[in-house]
Amino acid sequence: MNIVITILLVVVGIIALLLIIALFLKKEHYVKREIIINAPSQKVFDFLRLLKNQDKFNKWAKADPDRKWEFKGIDGTIGFIISWNGNKKAGEGEKEIMGIIEGKRIETQIRFVKPMAMIADVTMETEAISDSKTKVSLINSGTIKYPMNIFIPMAEKNFPKDMDESLKTLKELFEQDGK
Repeated sequence: MNIVITILLVVVGIIALLLIIALFLKKEHYVKREIIINAPSQKVFDFLRLLKNQDKFNKWAKADPDRKWEFKGIDGTIGFIISWNGNKKAGEGEKEIMGIIEGKRIETQIRFVKPMAMIADVTMETEAISDSKTKVSLINSGTIKYPMNIFIPMAEKNFPKDMDESLKTLKELFEQDGK
């Protein structure tokens, strides 16, 4: 009986410690990654503005090839929503186009239901470096409420490599296939 009580006290102590640590951690996250693609800026922008194209390069969109997709509205326009329900890795949620600056920026909001409720802003920017080179920036930002903000340091550590992988795949799409 003493072992069970000791285990319970240790578990409660760990949970209390994590809750106290979360009080002092930031609640906002921001990660920006960039890549140069050998393709004209408008061509890259026109591809990125269509959320249905994300499953061709986005690591998170490719997490479950069997997930169920639902679409509302006209892809590439403000208000278009792409929703999904997939396995444990893909989770459940939706992504909506919130704003578009033609030829330069696509602002979306991603709203997760599972594995945990969370909202983030995901922005993709294109900038012409030359007639045939484009800098693409991928930005993930948002606020995670207490006590879930305990996961921000882990997210900010993992997001860059996942975002880099997505951008690398995007670059390969344009440069290998001559998109």
